[in-house]
Amino acid sequence: MAILHLEEDSCKADLLPFTATRSVLDIRMGILTLREKWERLLGPNQFQLVAANRLASGNRLASGNRLASGNRPVADNQLAADGSSGEPALPANVLPTEAIGGPIRESLKKGPLTSGQIAELLRTATVIRYPWHIFQHNAEALRSDFEILRKDRRSQPIPETVQTIHSDAIFIEEGARLQHCLLNASHGPVYIGRNAEIMEGSFIRGPFAACEGAVVKMGATIYGATTLGPAVVAGGEVKNTVFFGYSNKGHDGYLGDSVIGEWCNLGAGTSASNLKNNAGDIKVWHPATNTTVSAGLKCGLLMADYSRCAINTGFNTGTVVGVCCNIYGPQPPPKYIPDFSWGPDQRYEWDKALRDIDSWKKLKNQSLTDVEMLSLSHIFGPETK
Repeated sequence: MAILHLEEDSCKADLLPFTATRSVLDIRMGILTLREKWERLLGPNQFQLVAANRLASGNRLASGNRLASGNRPVADNQLAADGSSGEPALPANVLPTEAIGGPIRESLKKGPLTSGQIAELLRTATVIRYPWHIFQHNAEALRSDFEILRKDRRSQPIPETVQTIHSDAIFIEEGARLQHCLLNASHGPVYIGRNAEIMEGSFIRGPFAACEGAVVKMGATIYGATTLGPAVVAGGEVKNTVFFGYSNKGHDGYLGDSVIGEWCNLGAGTSASNLKNNAGDIKVWHPATNTTVSAGLKCGLLMADYSRCAINTGFNTGTVVGVCCNIYGPQPPPKYIPDFSWGPDQRYEWDKALRDIDSWKKLKNQSLTDVEMLSLSHIFGPETK
């Protein structure tokens, strides 16, 4: 079986601020990351991320950036190639689902994908070009991942005190704890991961996923399509939002049509607007080009890793928060908050930033790694020396 080659150089900048600290393949959508989806669809070691220095010189890259017309790509004459083999590469920002995974797997049994096959695939595949596409296509990803994860498996029993609607679309992993809550899967599946906890009084409407160790607080109201990544804590009102992992929104406040990275914390009472007062088009800051891009009619908060905000923070519609920001102040934050911002108008000190990240990670029994520090120092700049 041939190897599927993926490249991310053509799409990584458009997915900032989330790709400042991770590969495109490590973006979480639905239940799994893009990397985990490919592993389950194709099998282990059946795909490879092509490094920039291995791309054949002179070839243009295939991606949503050059091929997309809205969310539907159109054909291009030249596609990226792995410089070591001359094989074309699929852009890493294509959402892997069962619908495309099966045909790709069958094609790879006959040999490497051709440029024509990739171009044909891109005509119908869902391309995640901008950060808001993560929540806009999360329902599709949740439904696909749910079918992948429950195939040939049996759910743990639903506790007697749990009220359900459409219980055949609910899957509970071993070790999950839930009681006296309502799970409504009539609009999409509900997945409760290993050792996750759904506290009493919670109302959850699918499609929804609580990944391993996630917690839904008492009385929370959660609408689909929402993903709580590993060890995420969610309370208050949440709708159509993706939490990558290890972040907290543990208290009251509204969050909708949003993406929250890892190791973030939203103070009690924090809310984010996801709809303009005139119901008009939302313009979102695009860090790669220093311009704004239309995100449609609904877009809330896009917060990168390691960022935090004070209690009762009110975010404007379509706000972008960079890496490791500490947000507070008497006025609503601006719609774009650069990496390592401190309060209204200062910059985080490097040593304090590392200290605070490590302190937050210790709350979940982890610590700052050397790899993380190297990534953060690259973002912060030469002042770390």
